[in-house]
Amino acid sequence: MKIVVIGTGLMGPASAYIAMSDPAVSEVGVFDMNQAQIDTCLRTLAGKPGANKLKSIVQDLRDEAASAAILAGYDAAVAALPAAATILAIRAAARARKPLIDLTWPMPDALSEAKKLLEASGTLYIPGCGVEPGLTEIMARYLAEKLDRVDELHIKCGGIPDKPEPPMGYKIVFGGKQMPLRDTDTQYVENGALKSVARYSGVEDVWFDGVGACEAWHEGFMPWLLELDALKNLRLGTQKTVRWPGYAAKATMLKELGLLSLNPVTVDGVQVAPKKVVDAVLYPKVRLAENERDITLFRVEACGAKNGAPCGYGLESVDRYDEKLGFTSMARTTAFTAAIVARMVARGEVKGRGVVTPEKLIAGAAFDRLVAELAAAGVTFSLTTEQTGAIA
Repeated sequence: MKIVVIGTGLMGPASAYIAMSDPAVSEVGVFDMNQAQIDTCLRTLAGKPGANKLKSIVQDLRDEAASAAILAGYDAAVAALPAAATILAIRAAARARKPLIDLTWPMPDALSEAKKLLEASGTLYIPGCGVEPGLTEIMARYLAEKLDRVDELHIKCGGIPDKPEPPMGYKIVFGGKQMPLRDTDTQYVENGALKSVARYSGVEDVWFDGVGACEAWHEGFMPWLLELDALKNLRLGTQKTVRWPGYAAKATMLKELGLLSLNPVTVDGVQVAPKKVVDAVLYPKVRLAENERDITLFRVEACGAKNGAPCGYGLESVDRYDEKLGFTSMARTTAFTAAIVARMVARGEVKGRGVVTPEKLIAGAAFDRLVAELAAAGVTFSLTTEQTGAIA
């Protein structure tokens, strides 16, 4: 079995590590247009089990024919790319007819093209196969199907630095130089339908053992969850991002000032998007330094009825930076997940064609394997049950 990882930034090395650690994998390609970034990836992985399986591939995805020829030599590919570059990987995978497992989603204007390409070629593409989206929806389905009726589903997830520091109490843990801040409204579920709600609203105080007090606010319910039979009649559904307290108020202020807009304004005769200025100013203060550590906080709760009585289930995880391997928690929870699923696809344990979100594929035996392999890598979840009433 051969796996290729496209993109060798913060996430790519962790996906490559999980792939090369598998005795059944004979080769792991690390694919990037930037030789220096590949070299950094190889240094990160040097000396770890399976490092001898790594193959350096310097290639620009914009050369679709050459990229497809490379992917044709692998059983499955993992995309660890910025969202804007995802469509390039999709085009190459569709041309090579090789499955692609993506940590993120293509840009909205590219999704229609992606669906046409993948359906025409019969190629499987699994988008949003990280921690959120990804594990959050996979776990949501798992909990929902443990109940006879699901009334409410609440998802909370976020990556934070282990120590909050000004100005935002946040550090970029996924990659890139842009803060994950947007000025658009988002959505939640009410009586089976999606409803609009202001992003950064609905702030809740939340507590995680070993971490302490945090906050969670509306980031957006993933609409494809409502396609699951168990969730079609959901009375209330929320999906919130977790941060250190105070983040939502600061983000709301930036939003209300118009500083999160991508619509250019004229400053001294120059057209500039306010959000790009905010990103440029904030990045030196919010980049994760080498000596800094991160935490991923994860909680999914479902309540309803089972055997005629009120019942609720919850799954929770507090994951931390891996001091031994040098991987961030966000890389562990996101990139490990994609690489495990990629190997399941390569083995033929998970099958499909076109664009298929992970929770529609990772259930039953595939779910058990994913959870077991994550646990073996140190990413664990605890299950709680409330038999006497709904989860608050």
